Amino acid sequence: MKVILRENIPQLGSVGDVVEVRDGFARNYLIPRELAYYASPSALKRIEFERKQYERKQQRLREQAELTAAQLAELQISIPMRVGEEGKLFGSVTPQMIADELALRGFHIDRRSIVLDEPIKTLGIYEVKVRLFQDIVGTLKVWVISQE
Repeated sequence: MKVILRENIPQLGSVGDVVEVRDGFARNYLIPRELAYYASPSALKRIEFERKQYERKQQRLREQAELTAAQLAELQISIPMRVGEEGKLFGSVTPQMIADELALRGFHIDRRSIVLDEPIKTLGIYEVKVRLFQDIVGTLKVWVISQE
């Protein structure tokens, strides 16, 4: 059965693609979840309209992500942690802690978007990457300081 995709679906295609799928997959999964609809002449016209909307939305999201990346590059946050001997932390700094600190400064970023190359377990200054959009990654400085 030929369907037109309304969303990007891994290993199948992107928005607006006309793809051939098995009947059951289309009827039981794609169409009920509004991920696709039957390929008909009227549907092809409708998908062109939706594709233009999708591209405008993606462009707005990209511009917003670039702006956020520029703001994050200038930002430095500090996270106070309890410290043991030799500057080692009790526990480690988690992406959730960084996300909470960013939320206090007006940046609402999901903790799953914060990339820590390795766990932060000592005092110091760290460069933390934040995935903002498909290929846009912002970096910010995180100061891990002693809580006293």
